[in-house]
Amino acid sequence: MKVKKEYIILVVLIVALCLYLVFHKRDRTQYELPVLQDVPVAEITKIEISKPDGTTIALEKKDDRWLIAPEAYPAEAGKMSVVLESIGNLTLTALVSESKSYERYGLSKEEKIGVKAWAGEGLKRDFEVGKAASSFQHTFVKIAGDPRVFHARENLKSRFDQTVDGLRDKTVLKLEPPEVQSIEIGDGKKTVSLARKPIPVEVGQTQDKESPSNQEQDVWESAEGKVDESKVTQILSALSNLKCRSYLYDKKKSDFEEPVYTLTLKGVEEHTLAFFDKDEKNNDYPAVSSQSDSPFLIPEHQANRIMLPLDQVLK
Repeated sequence: MKVKKEYIILVVLIVALCLYLVFHKRDRTQYELPVLQDVPVAEITKIEISKPDGTTIALEKKDDRWLIAPEAYPAEAGKMSVVLESIGNLTLTALVSESKSYERYGLSKEEKIGVKAWAGEGLKRDFEVGKAASSFQHTFVKIAGDPRVFHARENLKSRFDQTVDGLRDKTVLKLEPPEVQSIEIGDGKKTVSLARKPIPVEVGQTQDKESPSNQEQDVWESAEGKVDESKVTQILSALSNLKCRSYLYDKKKSDFEEPVYTLTLKGVEEHTLAFFDKDEKNNDYPAVSSQSDSPFLIPEHQANRIMLPLDQVLK
């Protein structure tokens, strides 16, 4: 009798365990994460970022360059790389909520950021970004067509909370200093002209004793006086990859007249740069460049490395 009773207890335990496993599996199935299709970054051709204020930033890939539509402003390559990586590698790690209450996750209409990405004509990503989780290693997100809230890897909020100016390439002048053969500098009152001139280096004047006797080196000359080579080097270095603080969207280049400082650099190409009266409010100089369709602002400390007094350029 005792053995029979033990068998009954064993059968009951087995049945209970089976029921637990069945219902536990069903319960787990309810929380399976959506499977996101792979989106190779190289295949993405268009992106839309919708902001809480109702504005939308549209980005399009043209000839391997990303442009901000509709003005076709060039986008900064480094920032676009981060945006593209975040879209292509979007990974859900956990289900957070099924309550459809989105305010606490930064996914309300007043806070969420919408992100869509296309490859050709096909919409490949469509999701909404909320605030970062307390660990700042995850972000609350919603996937289009799914009311649930999930954790996604990385802090995506800062990556997509962008402005047009924030995404624009801030390079306003780029040149190779050795290619510049002449420079004309004006301070609004006077203009000086500098020219690069090769001169022969005699044997013994160079540290390399094996250099040929007909070796030449470039020096800067001016009819107005002796040139301080270090100052010219400083100016060219600052102009080699000049970036602005921000662009001026309520102004056109033609709105600016009577510059306080100008540079014209000639070589393989001709480049021009002009600075105008400083904005005393933020200590930035409005400026225009031959390589930018938009006027822009250069911080004072940056401008001071370029706008050297003429009596410093000439000894």
